[in-house]
Amino acid sequence: MKVEPPDRRRLKALKRGHVAEYRAALCLILKGYRIVAMRYRTRLGEIDIIARRGDLVACVEVKARRGFDEAVFAVSDTAQRRIRAASDIWLARQADFHRLSVRYDIVAVTPWHWPRHLPDAF
Repeated sequence: MKVEPPDRRRLKALKRGHVAEYRAALCLILKGYRIVAMRYRTRLGEIDIIARRGDLVACVEVKARRGFDEAVFAVSDTAQRRIRAASDIWLARQADFHRLSVRYDIVAVTPWHWPRHLPDAF
């Protein structure tokens, strides 16, 4: 078994994560969402994808894992709190924030399968 240096493993993981986010974004676009932001970062947290369909804003956490259950359960309570905090900041910056409703979704990306979108996951 070939062991790679930590830097190379980290770069592979980042690439795998970015590819998973683009696959998730494509899945959402085909479902009628408009991608508003990707990798939205604040001092309180990060949102992988912010997608919008009408007055609904979906703050999406993307998880790439070997299995569906692994992906879903990889979103910890701490991650959920950070995503909610980041979404509050994003919403406050929107001119039409008063009419928007927010939902927190997960897109599970697994090898050789179409990404699975879980609306209102947390």
